[in-house]
Amino acid sequence: MPNSILNHPLISQRYFFPSRVHLPDPFWVDGDGAKLACYYHQPFPNAKTIVHFHGNGEVVGDYLSDFVPAVEQLGCNCLLAEYRGYGMSTGFPALETMLGDAERIITATGQTPEQLILFGRSVGSIYAIHAAARFPHIAGLIIESGIADPLERLLLRIAPDELDVSEAQLQTAVEQSLNHQAKLARFKGATLVMHTRHDGLVDVTHADRIYAWAGPPKTLQIFERGNHNSILYANYQAYFQTIQKFIVALG
Repeated sequence: MPNSILNHPLISQRYFFPSRVHLPDPFWVDGDGAKLACYYHQPFPNAKTIVHFHGNGEVVGDYLSDFVPAVEQLGCNCLLAEYRGYGMSTGFPALETMLGDAERIITATGQTPEQLILFGRSVGSIYAIHAAARFPHIAGLIIESGIADPLERLLLRIAPDELDVSEAQLQTAVEQSLNHQAKLARFKGATLVMHTRHDGLVDVTHADRIYAWAGPPKTLQIFERGNHNSILYANYQAYFQTIQKFIVALG
């Protein structure tokens, strides 16, 4: 995996936008050669836990003031997953290596899969979908502004010849490690897909594909307000009402 095409330093530089931000009371998770500064809020010992993978250009600290209290209002615990090289985490971003980090974060919750709900926003959808495939009996999967085909996103920022590979080789690498259709087929839980119709970064067709690939039970919520970076605040009440309805249906 360290020598994977998807871990190429140029992909790390072009695809990820980490920032260093102090985090009060981090929940440390050991990665493969990195320490991940996550945040774990557990007000309800017997309730479900939402494991949240944030978007690119964001850090865990961005979610402390609004998102964590909102999740608590839903009656859930919350683990905010951090990526290597982001926030207070050590190491450097590496697209494929971070798949293994997601698995370690799930294990570090100390919860059974049936007590977990995965939540992936934007690039975080890559890691939430991977975790759903590796832990198929997790109760629920929420994908917000998610990515159906990571190859499409990579080709916007890098040409295969810059990696000294052909487009076919890059496509094969993505299909082997980031095949979201195959991963969603392995997941046995419920899925909620949320997107804004006016997302100018990851267009709404990604949501349509993710929803089509997910097994039942599944829900698709397309918001008419907001864009990729304002979807939550432009639809705040409806956003969390949608999530609440999804959680209640999980039982």
